[in-house]
Amino acid sequence: MANYPSIDSELLRTFVAIADQGGFTRAAEMVNRTQSAVSMQMKRLEEDVMQRALFIRDGRQFSLTAEGQLLLSYARRILKLHAEVMNSMREPHMVGTVRIGTPDDYVMRFMQGILVRFAQSYPLVQVELHCEPSFQLLQRQDLDLTIVTREPGTEIGQLLRQEHLVWAQARNSNLHELETLPLAMFNSQCFCRSWASNGLDAMGRNFRIAYTSPSLSAIMAAVSAGLAITAQLQSLITPDLQVIGEAQGMPALPSASIVLLRNSNTQTHVTETLAEQIAEGFKA
Repeated sequence: MANYPSIDSELLRTFVAIADQGGFTRAAEMVNRTQSAVSMQMKRLEEDVMQRALFIRDGRQFSLTAEGQLLLSYARRILKLHAEVMNSMREPHMVGTVRIGTPDDYVMRFMQGILVRFAQSYPLVQVELHCEPSFQLLQRQDLDLTIVTREPGTEIGQLLRQEHLVWAQARNSNLHELETLPLAMFNSQCFCRSWASNGLDAMGRNFRIAYTSPSLSAIMAAVSAGLAITAQLQSLITPDLQVIGEAQGMPALPSASIVLLRNSNTQTHVTETLAEQIAEGFKA
């Protein structure tokens, strides 16, 4: 086997910091070293990769050479694997399966980032994600962690966040001016739909449920296409929609609570660790 020189992972960590921070000075602060020490590290790294230049310098400006770009890709992968190995060896008990239940409302907005970070830290843990409406999730007994939407005053479990419901329609749309408002809402068991209907009834505004689905993506597709108005938690409103309210003749809506439930019969260090990361992710 060929005897290739090894590369110190600390050199790769500094190299990635330089690329991410856009310069040696900010990278030095990130890795807690002096700028001269960072420069010495990069000189050593260039020597370790067979005397290949990694940077093109122009005064204080720099860019990566083709070799530098190639090394950056490998460096990110090496450091990711390094972190996985260390986490697995330090916490060998972090194995198993966690079953999470959540409405699909929160998957793209919150859960995607949470699950990516958890998988990077604990690659041996398998996560099962079950997407169903809140009223169905509350009836299940086989889930370890459950995220549901609750009316204020009926919260159970751990409060993750509380948000106002808002009305939204497609940008440049004027559906709110129609005599009969077309709505895209969840099914009839959703209390948010009841709030929206009751608010419009109280104002004497005519409306019809034009689109209904248990899937947020299906509802948002109808709204984005300019076919309907919806009422959703403010954090779920995408940039292609505009929020409308009392100025457009729409009733004010109350707040809803997002809560996390733990199954007391299945709690382990694994599930509690993920629960903590979920709580942090929903604060963002």
